[in-house]
Amino acid sequence: MRPFARGRLALLVLQLLIFLLALAVAPRLGALWGAPFPEVQRPAWDQRDWFALLGAHLLLALGASALAALLGLAAGTLATRPGGRRLRPLLDAAFSLAQAIPPIAVIALALPLLGFGTAPTLLALVLYACLPVMRGTVAGLDGVPPGVLDAARGAGMGRLRILFQIELPLALPVILASLRLAVVLSIATAAVGSMAGAESLGTPIVTGLANNNSAYILQGGLFTAWLALLADQALSLLAPRERA
Repeated sequence: MRPFARGRLALLVLQLLIFLLALAVAPRLGALWGAPFPEVQRPAWDQRDWFALLGAHLLLALGASALAALLGLAAGTLATRPGGRRLRPLLDAAFSLAQAIPPIAVIALALPLLGFGTAPTLLALVLYACLPVMRGTVAGLDGVPPGVLDAARGAGMGRLRILFQIELPLALPVILASLRLAVVLSIATAAVGSMAGAESLGTPIVTGLANNNSAYILQGGLFTAWLALLADQALSLLAPRERA
């Protein structure tokens, strides 16, 4: 690992430790949380352990990201195959529409069918995160030089071998960038799932809205945004570095 990469990793680990420490001491910082809101009698969130909410939030967001990655990769690959190119406008329109619908609206529409809890939130996050993965996959595969493909065909490689051994590895940097965006979107948006009863870092936000407690809203919003920024920095370490 190069010194620059080691430095970025060390900085990320330090920020992660600070984040975890902040979660641990948050219930004891009532004076800090209550300072901007003197009218709030119980400013520090202590109704549910922060680490339990963090685990539920990550499980929900990463599960949705994994499903969105599978759907986006499959759709993007199909849209770049000779037999699937005619479907590209339809796929792009469908995935664009899925992302255009606000996650909270998807959750509300899914509640009668899926009930309260994780399921409607998972559906909303998957629909929201599919588009960048699909477009990233299409852009990456379309960016493979035609000469490379011609050489692979000339060497006797079949379509599947070319896809998995040539196209996808060459498209990987662009695909990873789209996956990074999908994960960050899922982590940042997963908080809305608490409106449907799913546990997440958004739980204090929903409780604060219900009880007119702005301090709870501040804490939930702060830790959700902080987690999304940490995830973005962590995934940026996977991006290939250009050689000087």
